[in-house]
Parts: sequence; structure tokens; C-alpha cells
Amino acid sequence: MWSATEDRSELLASCYRESLRVADDLGARTVAFPAVSTGVYRWPMEDAARIAVETVRATDTGVEEVRFVLFDEPAYQAFAAHAG
Repeated sequence: MWSATEDRSELLASCYRESLRVADDLGARTVAFPAVSTGVYRWPMEDAARIAVETVRATDTGVEEVRFVLFDEPAYQAFAAHAG
């Protein structure tokens, strides 16, 4: 859950890293992620997109394809801006 008073970025990043670790353990080659924590947990979309994209890129994994499956155009734009 996002907090205005506490930096919880590492917890969100860990969600992506650990999911990729489990995918590796299972031998998965593709993974799809939603915009984790941006709904009911109110994580700001721009920040969540930055954390997600940076973490997935920095994680050493055997996963060959990661897709972000997003709810709407603003979410897509936020992730696309960080995907480069």
C-alpha cells in the first residue's frame, strides 16, 4: 500500500522481483503483470510504472517476455513513458 509518509518503493519492487523468481522456478518463459498496487492500494500510477519497468529490467531472469496488462489509456501511457 502506498504511503505519503513512508517510502515503500522497495516493497513494490520486491513484488516484481519475487514474481520473476517464482516464474524462473516454474520454468516460465512469459509473465504478465497488472499495474500492481495502483488500484485499491492507491499507488500513484507514474511512480508504480517507473518502479515496475526499472525493476523488471534490472532483474536477472530466464523469463523471455514480460507484458504489462493495463486497465486504461492513462496506465498504458505511464508505463510506455518508462519503457522507452
